Amino acid sequence: MLRLAILFAVVAGAPTWVAAQSPQSADSLLARAMELHQAGDLLGAIDTYKAVLAIEPERADALSNLGAAYVRLGQFDDAIQQYSAALKVDTTNTPIRLNLALAYYKSARPQLAIPELKRVVASEPQAKNAYLILADCYLQTGQDKELLALMRPREQMFENDLAYAYLVGTALIHTDDLVDGQKYVDRVFGAGESAEARLLMGMAYLARDDFRSAKAELERAVKLNPKLATAQSLYGRALLALGEQDAAERAFRRELEFNVNDFEANLQMGHIRRNAQRLDDASTYLERALAIRPDDLTVRKIVASLKLQTGQTEEAAAMLESIVKDAPDLIEAHVQLATAYNRLKRPADAQREREIADRLTAEAQAKQPGAKPAGKGGSER
Repeated sequence: MLRLAILFAVVAGAPTWVAAQSPQSADSLLARAMELHQAGDLLGAIDTYKAVLAIEPERADALSNLGAAYVRLGQFDDAIQQYSAALKVDTTNTPIRLNLALAYYKSARPQLAIPELKRVVASEPQAKNAYLILADCYLQTGQDKELLALMRPREQMFENDLAYAYLVGTALIHTDDLVDGQKYVDRVFGAGESAEARLLMGMAYLARDDFRSAKAELERAVKLNPKLATAQSLYGRALLALGEQDAAERAFRRELEFNVNDFEANLQMGHIRRNAQRLDDASTYLERALAIRPDDLTVRKIVASLKLQTGQTEEAAAMLESIVKDAPDLIEAHVQLATAYNRLKRPADAQREREIADRLTAEAQAKQPGAKPAGKGGSER
C-alpha cells in the first residue's frame, strides 16, 4: 500500500543498541538480552532485560530495548510503559521518543503520538519519516490545517515522495481546496493506478456532493485495497448519501475491523445504532469518536444528547454547558440544556436557557426569506 508504506521500514519498535555501562553483571546480562533479541527469541530477551533492570532499575538502554521487544509482540501498552520510563531517565533521547510515538501510532492512538512527534521534529528538523507520521496523525484526527502548516513549507524536502503527495492532497481536499488538491491527486495518479489515487478522487467527488461518482471511485479503491485506511469509511459515507444504508453499515464495520479509531466510521455507526435504539452500542461508537476528536462539535452534541436520553443528566448538562460556551447560537443545545436543568431541579437555569432558545429561534425566523418585521403594535402572530 502506497500510503505511508515506507514508514515502518525505519525505526518502528527498533531497539536502541546502546553500549552498556557498569556494573559488569548488568553489562553481561544486557549483552545477552540483545543477542536473544536479535536472534528473535523475544520472550528470552524480555526475561533477560528484566533481569538487568532488577539490578539497575533506571537503565534507559534496557528499558528502551524491553519496550522494543514488547512492540515486536504487539504488546503496545507494555512497550509504552517501558519507553516512558526510559524517557524519565534520559529525557533528551530522540530515538526513544520516536519509538514511543510509534507505539502510540501503531496501537491506533494518534492523538497521543502527536505531542511526542512534535518534540521529535523540533529536535531533528530533517527527520522525514517523523514528519510523515505526524502528518498522518493530524489527518486521522481531523487536523487538516495543522497538517498543511507542517508539510507544505517542506515540499522541497520530500520532492517526489508519493506519501507526501497523498497526505497533502487529502488535507487540501478536506479543506475544500480542490484546485490545489487536484495537483497532488494527479501526482499520485501519475505513478499508476492505485487504491490511494482512487481514494483521493472519491474524496474530491464527496467534497462536491457528487455521491454517485464518489461511490464508483471508492468502490474501485476498496477493491484494489480493502484495508486502505479510511477507504471503506468514505465508501460507506457515499452509500449512505445514496440511501443504501445496509451496504453503508457493512462498509463502516469493515473499516473498524482493521482501523478501530476511524472517526467517520465510529460516528456513523453510532448514528445507526442510536436510530435502531441500540443505545449501549451507540454509546461505545460515539464515545470512541469523541476520544478521537474531542473538539468536534457534531460528536459532542450527539454524545450529550445520548447521555440525556439515557439518564446521565449531570454528565449531559456539563457537556451541553461546554457546547453552548463554544457555540452560543446553537438552539438545540440550549433546548437540551433547559431539559437537563429541569431534571436536575434547577428551574431558574432552565428558564434562562429556554429564553435564550426562544430569542435565537425568533432571530432565525426573522432572517428567513419573506419574513415580515414586527410592527409597532407587537410581533406577527
